[in-house]
Amino acid sequence: MRPRLATTLILLLLVLLPSRAQNNPYEIADECYHLFVKAENLVGKPGFEETSAALFEAALRLKDTKAETLYYVAELKNQTRQPATPENDAAVDAACQKLKAVSEKYGYRQYYYYAYQMAQTYYYNRGMINRSMELAREMQADAIAHNDEYGVWNGDKYLASLYIGQNDYMSAKPHLINALEIYNTSSDAVIRRQSPSRLYCDLADTYPIGSDSVRINVDKAMAGAKQLMDTLRCKYYYARLAALDGKWDEYARLRDECLSDESFTRIIRNGDQFFNLLDDIHGGTLEKSMQEVFKVGSLRQVKVIANVCENNGYKDFAFEVEKHLVRNLERIVSRANQSRLSELDVSMGKAALSADLAHKEEELDTVTSIIFVLLLIILVASAVFSGIHIHNLQKNKRKDAARIAELQAANEKVRQADAAKTRFVQNMSHEVRTPLNAIVGFSQLLGLPDGTFPAEEKEEFAGHVVNNSKMLTMLLDDILNASAMDSGNYKISYEEGECNYMCYAAISSAEHRLQPGVSMSYDPLPGGPFTFRTDPRRVQQILINLLTNACKHTSKGSIKLACSLDENPGEVTFSVTDTGPGVPADKAEAIFDRFTKLNEFVQGSGLGLSICRDIASRMAGRVYLDTGYPGPGARFVFVLPVNPPANQ
Repeated sequence: MRPRLATTLILLLLVLLPSRAQNNPYEIADECYHLFVKAENLVGKPGFEETSAALFEAALRLKDTKAETLYYVAELKNQTRQPATPENDAAVDAACQKLKAVSEKYGYRQYYYYAYQMAQTYYYNRGMINRSMELAREMQADAIAHNDEYGVWNGDKYLASLYIGQNDYMSAKPHLINALEIYNTSSDAVIRRQSPSRLYCDLADTYPIGSDSVRINVDKAMAGAKQLMDTLRCKYYYARLAALDGKWDEYARLRDECLSDESFTRIIRNGDQFFNLLDDIHGGTLEKSMQEVFKVGSLRQVKVIANVCENNGYKDFAFEVEKHLVRNLERIVSRANQSRLSELDVSMGKAALSADLAHKEEELDTVTSIIFVLLLIILVASAVFSGIHIHNLQKNKRKDAARIAELQAANEKVRQADAAKTRFVQNMSHEVRTPLNAIVGFSQLLGLPDGTFPAEEKEEFAGHVVNNSKMLTMLLDDILNASAMDSGNYKISYEEGECNYMCYAAISSAEHRLQPGVSMSYDPLPGGPFTFRTDPRRVQQILINLLTNACKHTSKGSIKLACSLDENPGEVTFSVTDTGPGVPADKAEAIFDRFTKLNEFVQGSGLGLSICRDIASRMAGRVYLDTGYPGPGARFVFVLPVNPPANQ
């Protein structure tokens, strides 16, 4: 009997096994797998509903929870392919919530975050960028609450891609750094199976074009490449660097390797047009319109074209490209500011409260009439009841009056903020108009027929144009830095930094701003090089701002940068001393306020010193004016700890 029983059980298992998940990548029942693939192919087409319903029935019948989850994946995907209407928006949100609930119920967290991503993509394709970013932040907050490393990593990747899609590389940078840090330290098999190359290439685009940081990150991208598309992307970035360095033989080899693969233009949008422009520049046959240049893709690619043009003698064309880039950046900043309409929320709250008060007034009139009738019937009881009720109504009315007062105060704050915004716009209009007028004026002079001015004067005019273009770029950088700090997206990245190197780098970046007859120097740190843990890029940014500030106010004499380990023991002390007019002692703190300028005739946004102090504070340091400096001129001091706190 026992052998017969065993044989029967084996036959039964053989009958049951083919229906389970053994022969497909999703590891679901084969019947469900074939229905899911068919539903995927019919998404947004006739016949989807019937196939999807059959998948759901099969999943329930076979008790296949993963197939049931994939049914909701297909339902959400189909909903995102429907015509975009407010009604469909609500349907997409409902389908997203359903998929999240089922994924969490059965423990398939990857589909939980996939629900977020499909909804984000739907809203992004509709042009609803803010809604898409809200979902991305919600997904990341959700992942953090669940202590889910995969979800946090996915959220950083998606937020970075959204910012890059809007040419906002500064906001994308911290998310790229966070995603790479998670990748490099994670033991999660799903994360480790992914390639980090795209993240490293995107991070390279957040640094100045052609800088060492770009090269380092492209090298890391190539080292981490896991697919052909990763290698092609890296070769494209190496080709860009070769063109910037003037290594045209190496550039041609890399270009041919990229274009020989038909998948290249799917990886790098308009990559073939980008290479055609570089070929024309190198061959001396550049005859492209500005519209054709900006068709190559992102503003980052256009910036590369401008740099290569300038390196190869097309200075006028490079200037035109830079001018159009500035206009595009201005539009990006304008769109970002327009999305922050806090006054709208206050107005909506006021309207809602007014409606609520009107409703309560109607209720009060009705209750008063009822009380009057009751007084005629039961005088004593009604008098007691009325007294209590009126007391409560008056109390509520006082509360409502207090709420009105709070709303009026909030409205006043909005009015003051609007006035501050108006002053800021007027100030910025002046600051932007000054270099723009100079650019337009000198450009018109450069456009006069040959022979009108000597070649030396034309070279001087071109220098003025380039200098004013850089002033515009610095102005926009200050605004973007301040915006990043306000939004909490400004990050400090610690590594080893060498004092003398950082000071020389800052001198090199700022000395072109010197006024005629003024010298700039650096006294090397006594005892040779000194290295400590800090963020070298932020240190250089502060030093460049302090040196640039000194250049603006020093018309004769000298500017000196110094570094000391003795002035404040346990700290590195940088100082910038100039021979300008100095700063009154009673203005020593006011100059660090945003948009504060002691001399309205000096070019600048009034943001530089404020940004310096904010960055220093985030690095556990400080920036201040040395009020004890005897003069002539002023001495600004930047102090950092040799050993920053552990949580920095």
